[in-house]
Parts: sequence; structure tokens; C-alpha cells
Amino acid sequence: MITAGDFKKGITIEWDNGVWNIVDFQHVKPGKGAAFVRTKIKNIMTGAVVERTFNPSDKMPRAIIETKEMEYLYTDGDLYYFMDSETYEQLLLNCDQVENAIPFVKENMQVTVRFFKENAFSVEPPNFVTLEVTDTEPGFKGDTASNTYKPATLETGFTLQVPLFIGIGEKIRVDTRSGEYMERA
Repeated sequence: MITAGDFKKGITIEWDNGVWNIVDFQHVKPGKGAAFVRTKIKNIMTGAVVERTFNPSDKMPRAIIETKEMEYLYTDGDLYYFMDSETYEQLLLNCDQVENAIPFVKENMQVTVRFFKENAFSVEPPNFVTLEVTDTEPGFKGDTASNTYKPATLETGFTLQVPLFIGIGEKIRVDTRSGEYMERA
């Protein structure tokens, strides 16, 4: 059990029939009245973010989130298959559970799958991935003087802005947290 007075960023709690991650918190002691804890919490299953106030003595159970490195195998319609590299067990996830990771993941890539009570709820790609550009407009000689960008489609189907000198077939590094071009690979 954890009290609201002990909240810190990143702590995960079970509250109101859900699992919530503390995004932000502030201990408030008004001039009149009792102290309280103002929080911004995110439901890790649905992604909903809400602001709530708690009494500092409120107690709630701490949620234990497990992570496991798994290999992305393939897609079959709206179903995505992952394999545990140690036990070779396969895990089947639907589109809602992988929608944030799939634009950056290709087959046989290692990802982190997060579990709560042995139920997978999200997939996280590595922070940086190297992907090949499959479609973009050609660059022109001398277009390197200014910071101008053009759209490019990667091998996973994700589209992002890249500098003008990047061409089709080149491999680039992408930051999966922001979806931005980092550098040539």
C-alpha cells in the first residue's frame, strides 16, 4: 500500500478499477483547510489522462508492472504476433495494444512488452531504430544551404520529415519517442 503523500512521478497504482501511472503531482497546503495532493494520472490500459486530488492519508495498492523483451514475428490482419526469446512462447496482441509501436517495428525486431497481472497491455519499440527510406522526392544539388525538409515513407509505412539530401534506399535513424529523423545510419 502507498499513501497519496508518498506519490512520486512514475509510480503505478491501482485505483478506481484501473491501473494508473502518476504523471505529475503537487503537495498543496492552503492557508485554510486541510492539505491535499493534486495529481495528473494516466490510465495505462486506456491512455486516458485525468487530474484528481487526494487526501495525503489516502491509501491504495501499488501496481506491479512487468516488462519482457520479445521478438516481433509478423502481422495477420489486425493481429500481431510476438515471441518470447527465452521460452519461445508466442503472444498474440490486437491493433489497440500495439498502435504506438508498429510504425517503427519491422519483423524480427526486439521490443519491450509490458504486462499487468500477466496480461499484456502495451508494446514499446527501442528508443532509436534504423529503417530504410522506400519513397521520397528526389533532392537537388545545392539544396543543403537551409534547413528544409521533405516527406519520406519508411519500410514500415511510417511517414516523417527528412532533410532534402536523403534519397530512396538510404537507411536513417529515427527517434521512436517523437517520430523524428535523427541521422543517416
